[in-house]
Amino acid sequence: MTEIQAASFEGSDDGQKKQGTRVFKKSSPNSKITVYLGKRDFIDYLSHIDPIDGVILVDPEYLKERKVYAHVLAAFRYGREDLDVLGLTFRKDLYLATAQVWPPIEEQKKPLTRLQERLMKKLGPNAFPFFFELPSSSPASVTLQPAPGDTGKPCGVDYELKTYVADGPDDKPHKRNSIQLAIRKLTYAPEEPAPQPSAEAVKEFMMSSGNLRLEATLDKEKYYHGESITVNVLVDNNTSKTVKKVKISVRQYADICLFSTAQYKCVVAELESEEGFPILASQTGFCKVYTLTPLLNNNRDKRGLALDGKLKHEDTNLASSTILRDASQKENLGIVVQYKVKVRLILGFGSSDLSVELPFTLTHPKPAESPPPSRPTSALKGAVPLSGANAPIDTNLIQLETDANDSGGHRDEDFIFEDFARLRLKGHEGDDTEA
Repeated sequence: MTEIQAASFEGSDDGQKKQGTRVFKKSSPNSKITVYLGKRDFIDYLSHIDPIDGVILVDPEYLKERKVYAHVLAAFRYGREDLDVLGLTFRKDLYLATAQVWPPIEEQKKPLTRLQERLMKKLGPNAFPFFFELPSSSPASVTLQPAPGDTGKPCGVDYELKTYVADGPDDKPHKRNSIQLAIRKLTYAPEEPAPQPSAEAVKEFMMSSGNLRLEATLDKEKYYHGESITVNVLVDNNTSKTVKKVKISVRQYADICLFSTAQYKCVVAELESEEGFPILASQTGFCKVYTLTPLLNNNRDKRGLALDGKLKHEDTNLASSTILRDASQKENLGIVVQYKVKVRLILGFGSSDLSVELPFTLTHPKPAESPPPSRPTSALKGAVPLSGANAPIDTNLIQLETDANDSGGHRDEDFIFEDFARLRLKGHEGDDTEA
């Protein structure tokens, strides 16, 4: 199995707690090329997307006349890998970009990011940078929850960063000198305030005068994963019918965009209440507040449930709502996820129910600092200078962690390599698929 490590960068600041930079490192099986990546989650802020930037350390004597390439592939897998036969694959490629890393092509050189500068200074002259910018139309990572006992890569939209040695970019890479690394693209919903979701339905009945009115309101339009949803229900019963109870559910709708669009729905939270019921004939003014919390922990047995893209041996959560910039581009997203709260009044025998639906957004909280990526110009001759004297430094490329256990001073250029033990799990020692 190839080895993945996390490198911790240490710097001291006059007795203050030192901070470390976590850098993912993975080597090819023959250890002739090694890729360094600052993170594995790349965020779409709608205004910009985190660039995929890193460094590849190569062995020039091994490469000889061959080249080193890096590519990023986003694909929608809609069938199990073991069903791929006769050259047919149950996969649709949604985005592909390839770049030659070694030998570097002068006209394709880009200014180095802060992380690349620091890594190349540490690793020496055989370290070469790569840089990818995802387009705004690229899909988010979504995994469809497999059934218990399913094996192989799950269905869904996933991203793969691959580096390999070959004579040309289209040559088939050998496993011994190639590296695969699973990465994710996640989307945060915009912070602009949205109108409070509200819906109303009125129903009239034959052989009964008056009508039954249901109104439901959510306390807000945007919810973060793990947050409770508050539903306010009002009922006016001006008929001769009796309302026996209320059922409230949170539903996930996943549009599978392939050759034609199919929609799947799954209940991720529900409750049924008879408190305050029945609502008798001509009874008005019923008002009650209900709370539900949609969580993956309560839905792990539901096959096909859409989850945020899952990295190997790491947990995830329900899929975030898809932010559609252009509805006509849905087929390029693979899977489109939406959520709705459904409120249903259950009436007596012989009467149809009355219901309303309230759409809302489920997402992650947006980080406090998310400036567009900027790149210093000092490391590359001929780079176009940034405008302004105080151009921002890209802090988003480096995730800082406090390491309270380390003692002793280190210079800024020092790295401490630690085993990234996430893959050293019992039962996975022989698994050398991408991580």
